[in-house]
Amino acid sequence: MSTAHSRDSAGSTSFEEFARASQRRLYRTAYLLCGDAEGARDLTQTTLAKLFQHWRRASTAQYPEAYARTVLTRTYLAERRRRIRDLLAHTPVDTPRAAVGPELTVTLLAALAGLPPRARAMVVLRYWEDLSVESVAELLRCSESTVKSQCSRSLARLREQLGPAHVYTTES
Repeated sequence: MSTAHSRDSAGSTSFEEFARASQRRLYRTAYLLCGDAEGARDLTQTTLAKLFQHWRRASTAQYPEAYARTVLTRTYLAERRRRIRDLLAHTPVDTPRAAVGPELTVTLLAALAGLPPRARAMVVLRYWEDLSVESVAELLRCSESTVKSQCSRSLARLREQLGPAHVYTTES
């Protein structure tokens, strides 16, 4: 896999170059996971901060982009777990939904938001990021059969929510 990042004399990519080249892709994935622009910006920023802290390890990974996507997804799932724990410990508060950006339709975002966080991550990684079942399983630390079954159930649920008019639409 070739990378668009320049390498210094030691063969490593600078963090700044990597961040500049990867930020947009990380944001798109974060947006699909979070469902709102503010959450996606926060998740992208947190991911880049974590990558900066561990840049020596990240920059020597065979595929730094995959390493970054793993950090982003695991950060998202950890944050969701923390929020759920906080909600269970406190009285739930209604919060208004953030405005949806132009990249996705409101219908698709609402359908994705209806999936549990881990299932949403599987669908986004498998079908939006076009990762293999094996890659998603490795990234989320689960079996390939779990990815297959969860994606199948999630797609069935999305089809049910979206209805026949949206099932085959590939435009954003």
